[in-house]
Amino acid sequence: MVDKDDSITSKEMQGQTEEQMELTLRPQTLDQYLGQKRVKKEMAVYIKAAKKRDEALDHVLLYGPPGLGKTTLAFVIAHELGVNLKSTSGPAIEKAGDLVALLSDLDPGDVLFIDEIHRLSKPIEEVLYSAMEDYYVDIMIGEGETTHAVHVPLPPFTLIGATTLAGQLSAPLRDRFGIVEHMQYYTIDELEQIILRSSDVFNTSIAPEAAHELARRSRGTPRVANRLLKRVRDFAEVKGEKTISFETTTHALKQLQVDDEGLDQTDRKLLKTMIEGYGGGPVGIRTLAANIGEDIETIESLYEPYLLQNGFILLTPRGRMVTNKTYEQLGLPIPNED
Repeated sequence: MVDKDDSITSKEMQGQTEEQMELTLRPQTLDQYLGQKRVKKEMAVYIKAAKKRDEALDHVLLYGPPGLGKTTLAFVIAHELGVNLKSTSGPAIEKAGDLVALLSDLDPGDVLFIDEIHRLSKPIEEVLYSAMEDYYVDIMIGEGETTHAVHVPLPPFTLIGATTLAGQLSAPLRDRFGIVEHMQYYTIDELEQIILRSSDVFNTSIAPEAAHELARRSRGTPRVANRLLKRVRDFAEVKGEKTISFETTTHALKQLQVDDEGLDQTDRKLLKTMIEGYGGGPVGIRTLAANIGEDIETIESLYEPYLLQNGFILLTPRGRMVTNKTYEQLGLPIPNED
């Protein structure tokens, strides 16, 4: 007789396995963490010094486009320090009490990781100031005449904030981070290493030329590389391939509408809107967002950084403009410069 609690469907088992695989993809140490060489080198020094002094690591701000490993690096830092990490996000902290509860639950030296820290409300930010500088918070309790401040001492801790939009952080909050690190796009070689490591975790074999092609189209971003690898793996499994081939990889990427520069359907929609609707620009970000049905923050954090970095668009005082490279990539005639 099968116990009811032990009766698990194959679909649930597959889901659990996939979740476990996702966790396995995350490195545990700086040595295992691929890419971001400058950031790793600097963090290794800061971590070693903090441990030598038996102090909490100074507060760390990690910024850069999505998918570059900011969250993963936060977990690695905590692991290297030998402390616990508590994770949350800016939008999840709605009241000062939510933040105080998180901070009060930390042990000395622990890490509090706040993703999307640029989305903290102003009142929450102000509570953080004294917590970061002097390890205490003052909170107001009661109503009317019974209102009074309660002084809450905190253990020394490390705040690691992550953001895709560092420019949206207020100056007072930004200035309280002693360590500020800019995460860069990954090289093709680094992404190849990540894809090969991930394929091992997935118990999947991939041909070197297929791994290179995936890396080349992954927008310099590990998250994109791993997502594309999983989708290409699906095509290979249906085809019955034991090793993901170059041919299957290029076929799958074509079906996924990812071109040879890593541009996807939304990228092309954005660029074509600028060309067909506004003669290639300049066009304002609000107008562009309304036309393609995306919010401004998504365009600024997810699409623009890669398009700017790779020379598909330019930022001008009057708005965004496409470049000649965009016309060539989309197979469109370059307009005369008369």
